[in-house]
Amino acid sequence: MESDYFHHKTAVIDEGAIIGAGTHIWHFAHICSGAHIGQNCSFGQNTMVASGVVIGNNVKVQNSVAIYTGTEIEDDVFLGPSCVLTNVTNPRSQIIRRGLYETTRIRRGATVGANATLVCGITLGRYAFVAAGAVVCQDIPDYGFVVGVPGRCKGWMSRHGHILKFDDAGLAVCPESGYRYRLESDKVHCLDLPEDAPLPAELSVGTVSYDQWKEQV
Repeated sequence: MESDYFHHKTAVIDEGAIIGAGTHIWHFAHICSGAHIGQNCSFGQNTMVASGVVIGNNVKVQNSVAIYTGTEIEDDVFLGPSCVLTNVTNPRSQIIRRGLYETTRIRRGATVGANATLVCGITLGRYAFVAAGAVVCQDIPDYGFVVGVPGRCKGWMSRHGHILKFDDAGLAVCPESGYRYRLESDKVHCLDLPEDAPLPAELSVGTVSYDQWKEQV
């Protein structure tokens, strides 16, 4: 129901869009008919969600992001300002390819930095982190840290967004949460909390700036 979420008076919400309770939709946003948005999401100024897009809960979409048909976004995803999502690898204005849109999956907890681009047809793994300006052309594993053009996995990020430094035994500890991670066969998983489990309340609010964390390393 419309009363369950907030939208600014300049936002356009097409009939047939499904929007969960607690979601906020800000200035000049456009949510198209057939879009399905979960609870407690935030859509910044000049955002667009196309028909058929499915978005989970607690997703934060910053200003000037267009989410096109073919995109699937799980819970707790962050899309930075002006990042780019596509849905056709070889677009031509003269050739109609509706119905051939390629699926891009952004899995739970992933971050896409400002001005980064995801080429369509890929899967961004759980808690993957795409640096600002990177161009991602291939699947990225859970916790993968992607930089550059074309994007490459430079390392691994914890669930709290810190570089993981693995010892000879393949173990690393996040400095903010204290959670332990294991690297095995080029895959990372958390030893202390399942990837699909929500964070406990006491670990859901940051209290130390990133610069302060860097000083402690």
